[in-house]
Amino acid sequence: MLKKTWCDDADFAPDSRTARREAPLLGVQDYAAPESEPEPDLDELDRCVVHALQIHPRAPWTLVGEVLGVNPVTAARRWQRLQEAGLAWVTAYPRLYDPRIVVTGTVEVDAEPGAAEDVAQAIAKDPAVPNIKLTAGGRDLVAAVQTRSLDELARLTTSLFQRTPGVRATRTHVSTGVSTEGSRWRLRSLDEAQAARLEAALPPSGPPAALAEPRWEELDTRLLELLSVDGRMSLRDLAAATGTSLTTLRRRVQSLLASRLCLRCDLARPLSGWPLSAVYFASVPGQYVEETSRVLAGVREVRSCSITAGPYNLVIDVWLRDLRDVHAFEAHLSRRLPRLTVADRSVVLRTVKHMGRLLDHDGRCVGVVPLRNPQVAGAHRALNSAAWT
Repeated sequence: MLKKTWCDDADFAPDSRTARREAPLLGVQDYAAPESEPEPDLDELDRCVVHALQIHPRAPWTLVGEVLGVNPVTAARRWQRLQEAGLAWVTAYPRLYDPRIVVTGTVEVDAEPGAAEDVAQAIAKDPAVPNIKLTAGGRDLVAAVQTRSLDELARLTTSLFQRTPGVRATRTHVSTGVSTEGSRWRLRSLDEAQAARLEAALPPSGPPAALAEPRWEELDTRLLELLSVDGRMSLRDLAAATGTSLTTLRRRVQSLLASRLCLRCDLARPLSGWPLSAVYFASVPGQYVEETSRVLAGVREVRSCSITAGPYNLVIDVWLRDLRDVHAFEAHLSRRLPRLTVADRSVVLRTVKHMGRLLDHDGRCVGVVPLRNPQVAGAHRALNSAAWT
């Protein structure tokens, strides 16, 4: 019996928990693109290890080994090989959906002819710009920004983007909500029972403490920087790097991961089976924004969906199989979400920076710009603003 695919006019639905741990339950069918064969650089065990860490990024190797039915040392070695080759990595970052922790935005950049690459490399040095894409279409670059406030966001777009040589114009879209982001994207290498065992071992997570604005201590800032470079750094190594007792360090890491930080395991996109990326700028009547964003959050191709204030109220980042899917996917969205209007779209030519990771032309990690908490990043930029003038 043939599997129904999106080109057979399948409906939308959230993936099962093996694919997306927190997807909303909407009770409609899935947009299911045909599965592709694994890339030769990754065998099935590699993919299983990555999928396991996508579910539980700091899972002990004993647990990963038990779930996969392999020696824990074998699983750890596979991960080390992937990490050292820049094929996969674990990153910590501030919770994007809590504006008390971080204000996020999407910046479209128009560059002077031939200057887009230089502009991307220049702004990639700033930790407040975790994501940068070179794109084709109505803009030359699409960048994500993280700041402590709207005021800081305004200063960033002036001091960094508009004063960088080669930038002709910018358009900033402030995010008012993030219905889904890349940490929820999954490979489909584990079965439901394996995924359930990993999910059951996840530490508890809850909302941030009831503060007007969560305060970052110096230790919190240092831990974010370290974990943004290696989200699986051991507690002992973290304690040694911060000069903190193991007991204090363990308690602080648990608190941060429960309330302010998220972890994600990323894989070089060309090896994921979804080698093409595109960004859609869309709108829907205001009363349907939340409902539409929840539906989009359940579509496997959708890597992130931000609700924004501006000429578009949805910015949708997707992974696709083929160039032909750029319009096929848009047509499918139009059929299944008739209120949604895609105003513009851009194909990603190259991802220059991804959650602080500097990527080469093959999508492999070749460097890291450690993330800082927004308060420190803002203060650092204010002290050094003359460098951008």
